[in-house]
Amino acid sequence: MLLVLSRDACSIGIRKAKSLSANGGFALFRKLFGLIVASPPRVLVLGFAAIVLSGASLLMMPFAHTKSAAPQFIDTLFTATSATCVTGLIVEDTGTYWTTAGQWIILAMIQVGGLGFMTMATLFAIVLKRRISLRERLVLQEAFNQTSIEGIIRLVRKVVIYALTIELSGALLFTSRFMFDMPFGKAVHYGVFHAVSFFNNAGFDIMGNYRSLTEYVGDPVINIVTMLLIVLGGLGFVVLADLVDIRNPKRKLSLHSKVVLSMTSILIVVGAAVIFIFEYTNPGTLGPLPFGQKVLAAFTQSVSPRTAGVNTVDLASLRQATEFFMVILMFIGASPGSTGGGIKTTTFTALIGAVIAMIRGKEDIVLFKNRLAQERVHKALTVTLFAFGIVILATMILSTTENAAFLKILFEVTSAFGTVGLTLGLTAHLTLAGKIIIIIMMFIGRLGPLTLTYALGPRKERQLYRNAEGKIIIG
Repeated sequence: MLLVLSRDACSIGIRKAKSLSANGGFALFRKLFGLIVASPPRVLVLGFAAIVLSGASLLMMPFAHTKSAAPQFIDTLFTATSATCVTGLIVEDTGTYWTTAGQWIILAMIQVGGLGFMTMATLFAIVLKRRISLRERLVLQEAFNQTSIEGIIRLVRKVVIYALTIELSGALLFTSRFMFDMPFGKAVHYGVFHAVSFFNNAGFDIMGNYRSLTEYVGDPVINIVTMLLIVLGGLGFVVLADLVDIRNPKRKLSLHSKVVLSMTSILIVVGAAVIFIFEYTNPGTLGPLPFGQKVLAAFTQSVSPRTAGVNTVDLASLRQATEFFMVILMFIGASPGSTGGGIKTTTFTALIGAVIAMIRGKEDIVLFKNRLAQERVHKALTVTLFAFGIVILATMILSTTENAAFLKILFEVTSAFGTVGLTLGLTAHLTLAGKIIIIIMMFIGRLGPLTLTYALGPRKERQLYRNAEGKIIIG
């Protein structure tokens, strides 16, 4: 009886659905249902949003903060977004406002946000020996920005192994150094927190009073370990896997790895040289330091804007030329498939290659004796213009809501979009509207503008025809 009723109900439902389809109502239902049965980009967006909201709720708990009064939800939402999107911008000092429990909650969000929640979910599935579905593999492909799902589970295993190995090594080195300045238990806590934060390019620190690593400006151990963690986290796990496999004489570095390694090296060296020259005589930054410490600080501040958010000098005392140059470094960011943000080093390389090819009158863009497909160039141009437009729009809005200098606002917005975490002192004084804008920028920067576009926009439809070719004058 119930089975008959169920079949009848299904038949009636199908007829009603067809009727609604004819009137356009069923199309609306399918669109709403599509938000639940989501495409890979939508899964990433919803997943990160769920982590942010969960983290913000936990930070509201009395055990998470040191004050008697509960923090405002907008502040915990800001902190949770900054941690999950591995940015590092803070409205409350991490070392003094949050308890040890609160700091571990922030660290957990940094780890999940840096490696990606799908990576962590896949890890649990592997441990429980559960089969990874095709849809989950497609989401992982989107998360790691891969061109296919082939070998995606092997990549996840490598990601987890490499990340934990590097973080553990960094934690041991940091702990051994901090032991000279604090008790062993506190040194371990500081070592683990900063190793995880810096490898994930988050930029959170628990030194207290917003001072970051300024008291270690001349310390070679702290600076070198910090730079290594930031660079390794910013190269991308595909490049790390390539570097590990290079020990096999039959394996060679891929074009992607060659581009990432070369552009990363160029940006670090050029960035250090520019900062060293501009700040050499600045009494508020490099001026009072010995020559060796000047070089060390210049390299640290060249690496940090590549989405890490660590500073060993007072950023508010930088010259405007240096501040603007750091905006450029933050906009470029790290590399694809890494824990960092920005438009990515490969995107910047493709654009530079296109400019050089045009100047030389060449039709093809050649990198390391490999021709770059026009589709890659078009995507690089799209990502750059999209990112540039978002940064400009957010800067214009904040220029009306915040009482601050234009360069300081541009610096803050670019830092949020590049998931960097550096600030010239504006973050703690943001209005409610300003905090919301920066939260949105951090979210866009972590997921990428194209991912959000694919997630929120209509599905790509097959083009049935092409229009006639036209010509316009360029330049």
